[in-house]
Amino acid sequence: MTLQQLEYLVSIYEHRHFGKAAVECNIAQPTLSSMIHKLETELGVLLFERTSRSVKPTHICERVVQQARQTLRAAEGIRQLIDDAQRLPEGTFRLGILPTITPYLLPRCFPKLCRKHPKLDLRVSEMKTHQIKKALLAGDIDAAVVVRTEELEGLQLESLFFEQFVAYVTPSHALYHLPTIKTSDLANEALWLLDEGHCFRDQLVKFCNLKSAEVSRRSYSLGSIETFMRMVEAGDGVTFIPELALAQLNAEQRKLVRPFAIPIPTREIVLATAPHFVRESVKGLLVEEIRGCVPERMLKLNNTETRV
Repeated sequence: MTLQQLEYLVSIYEHRHFGKAAVECNIAQPTLSSMIHKLETELGVLLFERTSRSVKPTHICERVVQQARQTLRAAEGIRQLIDDAQRLPEGTFRLGILPTITPYLLPRCFPKLCRKHPKLDLRVSEMKTHQIKKALLAGDIDAAVVVRTEELEGLQLESLFFEQFVAYVTPSHALYHLPTIKTSDLANEALWLLDEGHCFRDQLVKFCNLKSAEVSRRSYSLGSIETFMRMVEAGDGVTFIPELALAQLNAEQRKLVRPFAIPIPTREIVLATAPHFVRESVKGLLVEEIRGCVPERMLKLNNTETRV
């Protein structure tokens, strides 16, 4: 039994197709079939039921694939440990990131990071918090840029920066004429809010005590902060944006920004990794680049802010 055979096994299991698995593994299909046949002979079990139309894993295959994935992750961990010990920022690094962070953080630091370390194959995926935790513990991603919440218990968290929430208000709205916005000002307002499950929304609802959020909110199932900003600019309602988004606004858009009154609701952005994480050198690079691309003031929580 070899690691290569286990890689082939997992690929066939995921694709349910020998031809597609062969393409993914970059080998000829007859070679792939032969390697799996040898593995079945060695184990003394049938792993796949083959017909002219389908490939179906057997019951024992399900359990073997689960163990194979763990073995492959352990082998990859050994390679990563050696690379990290040699301080080589190279190879594939899979990073999860919240969709409420991606458009404002990535353009600031990741192009520079990729230019400085061309051998580092950084692959970024947008996910919600619960998806990120599951992917980290399963080894599907290496690290994630997320907001500190209780949901992340059991993961290793390193603080990156603190980011204020800001209101974005259409000129025809009464809140537009206020210099700052208090939570009490939002009690009965109809707001453009993200769907449940986005911590950006959940933290605002909790901090502002928006008891009527379920009734008053108007949201698209695929809504985004950028979508809601366009709605406000078109003359409809109120939404909220993260502080880093301010750098991307033009002069007319900045007129729609209204800060919160003190204490200002603020979210802590962290780099999350699983307990078994070993690629400390790459983690260090990410932390350094991200902290270096935000204003220095955002690196710590000040006395006018409250973490939500």
